[in-house]
Amino acid sequence: MLEILLLLLLIALIAYVFYLHGRISALAHEKAESLFREWRERELGKAAEERARALFEEWRARHEEAVRRDALERSRAVILAQAAEQLAPLLPEFSFNPKDARFIGSPVDFVVFDGVSEGECRRVVLVEVKTGKSPTLSPKERSVRDAIERKKVECIVLWLPRERAEQ
Repeated sequence: MLEILLLLLLIALIAYVFYLHGRISALAHEKAESLFREWRERELGKAAEERARALFEEWRARHEEAVRRDALERSRAVILAQAAEQLAPLLPEFSFNPKDARFIGSPVDFVVFDGVSEGECRRVVLVEVKTGKSPTLSPKERSVRDAIERKKVECIVLWLPRERAEQ
């Protein structure tokens, strides 16, 4: 009878060991799958990031020359416009004596004291030089034009006494 009990106990113990083995195997399998999924997601993320980086580099290589060319063309246009502004008094389209013109650049390009080089200023003219396809005034330039049209123009003398100027 003791032998049967020992045998039953041994069978129960073996069954319990198999149960624990199965349970541990299942937990190990779940953990392995979880680790594999995490690894795969990281690797896929890295692969996607590398692919995106490669596509961006390819795009940049294709478009960099065009972007540089566009920037260079814009820079040339600005430089030519600035040169044209400076040289405008020497061009035949400029209907004033170049000696009467003073370049100020902003908010208008020139103040022309028409006739001052001949000894008498007949009028004062503000000149804005425009190049390109359309002569569109900026908001500041329009506000200057509008002030002149509303006759909001003055001439003042600012006197600085000598002792004040020497301080």
